[in-house]
Amino acid sequence: MHFRIKDENSQIPVISIVGGKSNSGKTTLLEKIIREAKCRGWRVATLKHDVHGFEMDQPGKDTWRHAQAGADVVVISSPHKIAILESVSGDQPLDEVIARIHGVDVIFTEGYKSGNKPKIEVYRSTVHQELFCKLEELIAIASDITFDNGIPCFGLDDAPGICDLIEGKYGIKVSLQ
Repeated sequence: MHFRIKDENSQIPVISIVGGKSNSGKTTLLEKIIREAKCRGWRVATLKHDVHGFEMDQPGKDTWRHAQAGADVVVISSPHKIAILESVSGDQPLDEVIARIHGVDVIFTEGYKSGNKPKIEVYRSTVHQELFCKLEELIAIASDITFDNGIPCFGLDDAPGICDLIEGKYGIKVSLQ
């Protein structure tokens, strides 16, 4: 049995995993954080921003055919998943996309490096020359080197430490019973 020790009116924390360049290890770190969060009983949402666009529908499949026929919103539901595809006229503001997510303890974003949410920057000394973010935007740095700038710094594999920080900072408490 799980129960939440969280005020139902409190906002869901949104944390962006960012890096100055592609292939910095953002997705790999996020996978580790998600696994650790799930071990702690957290309900997790992720939001990936893709400036290049994407297609989830497969040409010829029913949902693709619905969209091709002009449906503005296409929903597919099964006993295990629901997916909602909505046509939009342009890139949606992060806060508008987040407003659609409910029933989770934390939301992690990837790819919103200019967004206004607290960030964990992934920094690899072989890929980066300097931090991408301003220090005031960061709640943590995940890196293969240490920084002495007042921002908590974790190793690239330290998902437990990062989740401890998030738990303490945002009060995520889940009791597994």
